[in-house]
Amino acid sequence: MPAYVVEQTEPVCLTCDEPLKSMDWMSPYVWRAQDKLWLMMRAVPHPLRPEDPTGVIWCGCSDDGLDFVMDEKPVIVPGPEEADAGGVEDPTVHLIDDGLMIFYTGVEASRDQGSLLVATGRDLDSLKKRAVMLKAPKGQGNIKEATLAQASDKSWRLFYEFARDGASRIGMAKSPKLGGEWSAMEEMVPIREDSWDNWHLSTGPIVQLPGKDPVMFYNGATLDARWRIGWVSFDPDFTRITDRGEEPMLVPPPAKDRAATDIAFAASTVVQPDGCIHLYYSLEDRRLARAHVRLYED
Repeated sequence: MPAYVVEQTEPVCLTCDEPLKSMDWMSPYVWRAQDKLWLMMRAVPHPLRPEDPTGVIWCGCSDDGLDFVMDEKPVIVPGPEEADAGGVEDPTVHLIDDGLMIFYTGVEASRDQGSLLVATGRDLDSLKKRAVMLKAPKGQGNIKEATLAQASDKSWRLFYEFARDGASRIGMAKSPKLGGEWSAMEEMVPIREDSWDNWHLSTGPIVQLPGKDPVMFYNGATLDARWRIGWVSFDPDFTRITDRGEEPMLVPPPAKDRAATDIAFAASTVVQPDGCIHLYYSLEDRRLARAHVRLYED
């Protein structure tokens, strides 16, 4: 059986001024471009007051992937449209031929609904918000934590988190091309009744190493929301699960603050030339880290 093993973890540090310096940091999406590593992330005021947005999206860059110099201003802010007037959260970056496509969650001013939105632009300075891309049907909660993958026939899969019956779940949609309409498909990743992921599930980044099945580093939790990171692999067409780790591959260390959230939450990956996977994640919903992950096989 294959195993994705965490060999090392490191803190991710941000050089920034107020107000970002005093905010909680989460959902770190990291990608490589122009010989640098770029970070886009959600920041939340601390403490969060009723009038505060649920998130603002900031960007920065780094030479080593650990120390990021952040921009002076956020790159995506709430409003003025109603769809994201309450906050902007959880960015996912996809590079396209003529620039960037950013998937993110927009929270309505009432905070009753969150939808998947997209912003596009030739670069970070020219991003423009587009229409709502995917909205939860009645009876389901916020759509968030978008993850993109391309199937063997070149069609696209969009994995996302949604809520049902008081629990987070992983949904999946299909589109023949980016920018087209998405059609919902059956859920791919079930909870496991007697395991560490028996109540909540949320999407994480997908990696496909050469000659291997695509693997998602997903997030799972028990009823009391103790989130850990695990892995699950799929066939190249994303029609079935081919393997799944029995235990979480990454468990958060004891929190420095006993009142802090017990959570490790995967957000993005950067694959190194030697096959090592750099997994970026958040801890306690307030700080960022990077893990070195390797695939071992019998």
